[in-house]
Amino acid sequence: MEHLPRFVNDLALILITTGIATIICKYLKQPVVLGYIVAGLLISPHTTFFPSIVDMESIHTWSEIGIIFFLFALGLEFSFKKLMDVGGTASIATLFNMTCMVAVGYTIGMLLDWSHMDSLFLGGMLSMSSTTIVIKTFNDMSLQKTRFAGIAFGMLIVEDLAAILMLVLLSTVAVSKHFEGTQLAYEILKLTFFIVIWFVGGIYLIPTFLKKLKKHLNDETLLIIAIGLCLGMVLFATYVGFSAALGAFIMGSILSETLEGKHIEHMMLPLKNLFGAIFFVSVGMMIEVKVIAEYGVYIALFTCVILIGRPLFSTIGILLSGQGLKVAVKAACSLALVGEFSFIIATLGTSLGVISKALYPIIVAVAVITTFISPYMLKMSDPFADWIIKQIPPKWEKLIQGYASSAYNTVTEEKTWSVLLKKVFTFVVVYLVISIAVIQLFKLFINPFIIESIPGIWGRVLATALTLTCMAPLLRAIIMKKNRSDEFRKLWDKQSSNRVALVILILFRIALCFFAVIFELHILFPSSSITAIIIAIVYLAAIVFIKGVKVQSRRIEKRFIDNFNSKEKNAAISSAVAKGLLSKNIHIEEIEVSPGSPSVGKTLAELNFRQSTGINIITIIRGNRKINIPDGKAHLYPHDRIIICGSDDEIMRFVESVENRNDGETAMSDSVQHHISLSQYSIGEESVMINKSIARLSVREQTECLVIGIDRGNESITNFSAGFVFHESDVVWIAGETDKLASFEANINKLFN
Repeated sequence: MEHLPRFVNDLALILITTGIATIICKYLKQPVVLGYIVAGLLISPHTTFFPSIVDMESIHTWSEIGIIFFLFALGLEFSFKKLMDVGGTASIATLFNMTCMVAVGYTIGMLLDWSHMDSLFLGGMLSMSSTTIVIKTFNDMSLQKTRFAGIAFGMLIVEDLAAILMLVLLSTVAVSKHFEGTQLAYEILKLTFFIVIWFVGGIYLIPTFLKKLKKHLNDETLLIIAIGLCLGMVLFATYVGFSAALGAFIMGSILSETLEGKHIEHMMLPLKNLFGAIFFVSVGMMIEVKVIAEYGVYIALFTCVILIGRPLFSTIGILLSGQGLKVAVKAACSLALVGEFSFIIATLGTSLGVISKALYPIIVAVAVITTFISPYMLKMSDPFADWIIKQIPPKWEKLIQGYASSAYNTVTEEKTWSVLLKKVFTFVVVYLVISIAVIQLFKLFINPFIIESIPGIWGRVLATALTLTCMAPLLRAIIMKKNRSDEFRKLWDKQSSNRVALVILILFRIALCFFAVIFELHILFPSSSITAIIIAIVYLAAIVFIKGVKVQSRRIEKRFIDNFNSKEKNAAISSAVAKGLLSKNIHIEEIEVSPGSPSVGKTLAELNFRQSTGINIITIIRGNRKINIPDGKAHLYPHDRIIICGSDDEIMRFVESVENRNDGETAMSDSVQHHISLSQYSIGEESVMINKSIARLSVREQTECLVIGIDRGNESITNFSAGFVFHESDVVWIAGETDKLASFEANINKLFN
């Protein structure tokens, strides 16, 4: 009889036990992650009443692979565009919450006389929630289309990205054994530098590479290439001093922006599930029942910190970002648990040998308890928020409503300076980082070869010339980009004081390029400072005026933008930015009509969704066709994508009447893209809308926008008819395509001119 390796026996035991545990968890309607941890606890070497694992070293190796694939899959689900979409709300709330939780965890650890490392890692673990479990809870409770769920999901996206940064920083602190501000700043700059290089380089090269090979790619080949790219980035990340998890996450986020991103994510799902299960089983194996019994007081303490601290700090963070109190409380209560990244942080600390062995099973026990309690916290959030609102004095009405709505741009007024500076800052940082990377690339790999092949001054001249040639399109973009943009011209023409500021902005960008060139010249000509200055001035003047450099600069940028937006050009996977309408919690959602929906084949007039659910239908997307502001004669057909606007309750009622789905998810389709958003229009004293009704203005027909609400003084009106008459100073909330919103006033004026 052939002798099987011990690992095969262990793997069989793992999968059989895990399968049974997950079935029980499904039956009890609990997350499968709990089943994995329980299975690990049962078969761990610390348990004597059940068959145990023998080859722990192999299990540890597999769990490390599990972390890599888990982070790679998470990166495939992540998107830098999603991060831009969630905007300031998620960023402010998450950073405030995480900072407070890390501080609380560290403080508690120090008060318990724990070491600095134990206290620091404890703070990191307590600051992490669970993306997987939270999303599953939303789906199970049919809350995924609510506004607070969107905010919570945005916070989880930012939290995942912050967790990657935390892994890097904790690794640095653990290895250096001390926490120093200069070292921390260096690590953050280093991380930012490599993320920009990896992301920009990846988006520039990988989508083009996949397009060229598309006709040769089948599922098998694509999967092998994707995993190869993942592991290649893992090797590169570890080579430059970062964690394997960071490399896997970055490659996943790069591939998520390609046309094949969703396909790769789908193919990676079995691998993610298999290796992820082994990782979480290995987490369960680290638990010692006697340790849990010994440290029961600590487990109870940290559980209370999570159940009280995370909702409290998340609520404050969401309020600071401008959202209303009820939305803030409900979103915050959904995040009151410990998740996967906490296990990864604990694994990091254990593998580096910088935290005590007791901390691992303690945090796992806290995670299990908070995961059980989390759905009940979410159910209690609504009445709890109502109770808090009743206790708040009327003069604090702004706290209840939130102030975010006041920050929205109106149709008639744009924050031109903010828009211009944001764009300039973004491309200057990106191009400057790439320029530095080009200098380092030539310095380390190309220049030594050239100088060795061509000794003397001519070798150094050639090396410098090649470096500056490659940098030319990048530096020209830093100097010239956006100097003829609409924002720049508006500011230039508006008033003379703007011109001074704009000229200073251009000079600052020129100075950055000048110092970059001087840095390159100084490496090869350290004793010729005057010569370097003259060459730098001539070089910068040349790249501005030489047409070939301009063409190449635009070609590079166009290729990156085309690759970055290729998914949106070929697939209608887009998410409208959900914006609120004062305290009414109105936002935009996209719903797909399932083939089994009772609404199929009926007209909007027959369905009368406005009356039955309260929502407004803004757009129907059918294949490559868009029907903006459809009238009552429009029919609904299977797989129509409906862009709707309404409150949480209204949208949930609409979903129940239309979707007829059991999985709680909206399918994605490959069709056209929509750019639906909300905006507001303030009726001035000379507006043609004064004393005219919606029907007379023909708003729907004339502007292809939909009026969804009117603010008149302190009154917010959402229930109105076509005969509603506008008054001066009314603030009209409208929904529609972005370009239609921008031309709303002009289209209204055309009717009366």
